[in-house]
Amino acid sequence: MITLHHLNNSRSQRILWLLEELGAPYEIKRYQRDPKTMKAPAELRAVHPLGKSPVITVDGLTIAETGAITDYLVETFDSFGAPADGAMRWQYRHFLHYAEGSAMPPLLMKLVFGRIPAGLPKLLRPLLKPVFAKLDRQFLEPQLQAHADYWEETLAGTGWFAGSEISAADIMMSFPLETGRNRIGFDSRPNCRAFLDRIHARPAYVRALEVGGPYAYA
Repeated sequence: MITLHHLNNSRSQRILWLLEELGAPYEIKRYQRDPKTMKAPAELRAVHPLGKSPVITVDGLTIAETGAITDYLVETFDSFGAPADGAMRWQYRHFLHYAEGSAMPPLLMKLVFGRIPAGLPKLLRPLLKPVFAKLDRQFLEPQLQAHADYWEETLAGTGWFAGSEISAADIMMSFPLETGRNRIGFDSRPNCRAFLDRIHARPAYVRALEVGGPYAYA
């Protein structure tokens, strides 16, 4: 039996969704973020030394990192994997790793840059808030716009990131687009908006929300 160690409002929602799409037998153990710090609870360190989520435990294995867990589940259940076409197969691999390797770091930095000024001593806030605003405007924003344009262009083909049907690449890419909707904005990107509408309407996605509990990004 697969046990998913699930943290609210986190990347583990993708794994919960994938498990539902696969029809895999699993059980879920829920963890809640600290409402003030938004950090994961210390109990997760008993599962994996980094104390992060998602983590699955199955048959004596402990597997962390969303991409590694996705690989394991896709190979185990022989579903939602790479398309048969050679070019699409490599595009699938690209987006499977791109989601966390390239797309999420600037989105996370956007969140951090927005929160740091509020945590500074009051006397320093007027001095440093403009610094972080400038970093955001000149460094982060151009990167984020480039990524969002890339998503929009890719989705213009079939509506999916790799091939004519949904795959694990789309599940991996769901979190960057869900977080990007608010941090970048998709007003001028109909393909990104349509992608989110499609995945949110899938029965397995809806079931995952029911099982996992509140998820701010949906």
